[in-house]
Amino acid sequence: MSPTRWGPPIDVLPYFSKEEQALMTLLGALTDEDWTRPTMCAGWTVKDVAAHLLGDKVGRLSRGRDGHAADAPRPGEPFPRFIDRINAEWVVACRRLSRDVLLTMLYEFMGQTTEYWAQLDLDVPGPPVSWAGDEPAPRWLDAARDYSEFWVHHAQIREALEHTPLEAEYAEPIADTFVRALPHTLRDVDARVGKQVGYTVTGHGKWYARRERDGWVLDRGAPPSRTPLATVTTDLDTFWRLCTRNAADLSRVRTTGDENVCATVLGMTSIIV
Repeated sequence: MSPTRWGPPIDVLPYFSKEEQALMTLLGALTDEDWTRPTMCAGWTVKDVAAHLLGDKVGRLSRGRDGHAADAPRPGEPFPRFIDRINAEWVVACRRLSRDVLLTMLYEFMGQTTEYWAQLDLDVPGPPVSWAGDEPAPRWLDAARDYSEFWVHHAQIREALEHTPLEAEYAEPIADTFVRALPHTLRDVDARVGKQVGYTVTGHGKWYARRERDGWVLDRGAPPSRTPLATVTTDLDTFWRLCTRNAADLSRVRTTGDENVCATVLGMTSIIV
């Protein structure tokens, strides 16, 4: 199969329920003090991040499953600012809820997101995944975006609690999802047709983008070229932090080739910014 704009499909459906169960086991054992611990999300406690996760899930079900017309940006409001605003409004409203009420609501909606995605044809085009491009994206990428956001917030909660990281099995689709932003990240890089850029996440996979006449395409594996335009190598922990604009240790990153292209790749984001 030839490389495409978004690369080969990702199947995240087997991961949703396992990650949700691990999260609920964690949240159900927290103390009052645990719920108030600050997280790497500025101004948000563990409870706030849990509330945000609830908002993500009920929002997805309302929009996608139920066809509910959600709020739209105000006149002149950039889309990222709109997302930040409605996220903040939701979290502030949820501060009125007790932790038991919040947990009950999370338990109620856990699993429904998996059921929603399982009922869809994930190979057909869906809405854009903004960090991967402006055009309609395959639904499997939208589902993978959903899972990756849940995983990141779960990881943030665990870090705030000084717990061990999530088990490796839950992280298997994360690098493969976030790297789908690479062609869009390279959109303004002026390169000849056939030039390649590689990205390796140690222990989790290798990918490369190749320049075609109408833009960059993505595929799994190391760049076939012996002299790629640029390559970046790092570990998963550094990778997901780079892609989500969380503090990352750049000393754990290795680059080769064109320095400007490497800098562009390291600026890749796989969230709405």
